[in-house]
Amino acid sequence: MEAMDVDDAIVAQPTPLTANPRKLFSEPIRMVSPPPRPASVPLLHPNTDIGFVYSAEMMSHNPRYTPNQDHPELPDRISAIWDELTRNHLTNKGKRIPIRPVSKPEALLVHSEDLWDKVEALQFMNAQSYIDSALYYEQLSLYICEATTRSARLSCGGVIEACLAVAKGELKKTFAIVRPPGHHAEPEEHMGFCFFNNVAVAARVVQQQTSVKKILILDWDVHHGNGTQRAFNEDPSVLYISIHRYERGQFYPCGPFGSLQSVGEGPGRGYSVNIPWPTAGMGDADYLHAFQKIVMPIAMEFAPDLVIISAGFDAARGDQLGECDVTPEGYAHMTYMLASLAGGRLVVALEGGYNLNSITNSALAVAKVLLGEAPPPLRSMVASELAAETVWLVAKEQSQFWKSVSPKACEPQEEVASLSFAVPEILKLHRQYYMYSTHDMMQVPLIGKPAEERFSAQVLCTTNIFEKDTIVLIIHEFGNLRAEMTSSLVCDVQVERSYLIDFSKELINWAQAEGFSVLDANLFPKPIDQDDINRGKTPEALQNDLVLYLWDNYVQLCGAKNVVLIGHGPACSAIVDLINHRSTSVMKCVKAIVQVVGYSNLRTTKNNFELREWFRTRSLVALPANHPACRPDSLAKELKRHGRLQRYEVEESSRLMLRSFPDIKDFVKEQLSIEHDDERF
Repeated sequence: MEAMDVDDAIVAQPTPLTANPRKLFSEPIRMVSPPPRPASVPLLHPNTDIGFVYSAEMMSHNPRYTPNQDHPELPDRISAIWDELTRNHLTNKGKRIPIRPVSKPEALLVHSEDLWDKVEALQFMNAQSYIDSALYYEQLSLYICEATTRSARLSCGGVIEACLAVAKGELKKTFAIVRPPGHHAEPEEHMGFCFFNNVAVAARVVQQQTSVKKILILDWDVHHGNGTQRAFNEDPSVLYISIHRYERGQFYPCGPFGSLQSVGEGPGRGYSVNIPWPTAGMGDADYLHAFQKIVMPIAMEFAPDLVIISAGFDAARGDQLGECDVTPEGYAHMTYMLASLAGGRLVVALEGGYNLNSITNSALAVAKVLLGEAPPPLRSMVASELAAETVWLVAKEQSQFWKSVSPKACEPQEEVASLSFAVPEILKLHRQYYMYSTHDMMQVPLIGKPAEERFSAQVLCTTNIFEKDTIVLIIHEFGNLRAEMTSSLVCDVQVERSYLIDFSKELINWAQAEGFSVLDANLFPKPIDQDDINRGKTPEALQNDLVLYLWDNYVQLCGAKNVVLIGHGPACSAIVDLINHRSTSVMKCVKAIVQVVGYSNLRTTKNNFELREWFRTRSLVALPANHPACRPDSLAKELKRHGRLQRYEVEESSRLMLRSFPDIKDFVKEQLSIEHDDERF
């Protein structure tokens, strides 16, 4: 049943408090009078100690007045999660915590009165005002309607009630399924889909009304929670840890505030911990490595009274905004580890997550852990080189504040570094030898020291590259390194049981059997150096430069009449970039374009009708069936853009290649047999 919300008119309104969080603990203040809490909903299972917060009323906030009707922050986000938990009989195993709106004195513990007034005023606008102001709010990554104020207040009040229930000992763990989200809302400004900072306000209310004073906020949303860190940036009573996609400050919310050097200020130095991923694609192994080396050691040393998870599920596999690869099993294990802190007192508050399939599966896995189930077993895994490098740099920064953090435990120790070889370098050399001895392939010389240093031994070609009418240009990343581990807790690798899956191996066998020449480019992204950063060069830009170089200096000069482009995983983006930048020459000779995408986002050609039509008639895309592009609401649009979309019931990129390979061979054969009228392009 739905409990009625508390009328704000009956809430005592004391003198507004300052929005400066440091004054909360440094000056005598008048305590906020707590609003009357809604009547309790009886337990369906009297022995349970788990609670859920949810109300369909928050779905009234919707983008009806914005030009972008496909806005990712849609009302269905919360109903999809609630329905999934209900279908799995989880909602009847816990207490339904009634929701109520945040009061003004509570909001002012974090936000300014000006922000409160701005959000309150939204409910009094007329329809034309919503339409006229849509562009302004879109610049803040927001949309508004008549129900925005009410929904934002309910979302914040719902998280407050979830936290109070745990802090007062009424429940052990709670899950607040609320929207709009909150972690981007700063003390003075609403932004990034967020109006009030739900978790920050709830933490302040808990500190005022209960004996809980030390709070850990773990933010695993794919975006940095700038608003939450800002609220506690100078406060040592709240430890804020964020794992997010950063990309040198180019990923939303952008800027240096989410960098690893952003550690808090004044008394709060060391109480903000940022783990900033340098690229998309980070998955379970990377997140769990960060948990084992950074999150859990610091959290245990801090010893919180309460743990709050800002649980955005936009780093989940399949999310179109986050483009990362965390599975429901990964979220379950992170929740399980955090539940070991603070005597098990844990609150999960929904933030982002925009793929309905991803957020429902992820939320279901988290809810099962809250209800006492053990997380499912994980497959063997090892953190990526970029993740290991990031965690090591964070450890170096945070070790000045936390005794439990050891940089040496996160990277090969300095005293043996001169004796060590990087595993990717060893595998590159092996692959180069294998391709030479098996296929008589040779290394392609690269012009310029930066290109040679970054991609040496990574570009190979068959010796007949200037003799054949058909050339296959294969663009891929390193391959899938499968590592058996002694222990999933420490990521110790059993070398004798580990192996590399090479995407291009069978492709080259097939191409040579067909009498084609081959140019193979491994775009493995080495960590960029400071000179690259100063020149504004991202790993993706460097990879795109290499592909353009290969096209101009090898493919164009080899004289082949037919060119086949084949890409795998994130490297497919470089193929689209090549087509966009060299459209005139590409359209004259490319007969087939194959993308084995995996879970990467689909890119399309630039907005040119002639180019798009040409691309559509020559394109084959292989996708796992649960890719966002395969959803019914997306499939028709993607088919128009990409021609042939082939879906396969697989979860791993390597299996996707195996399943799609027969179709790829048939498609290329078909395309080469068609007499395309390329002269008109």
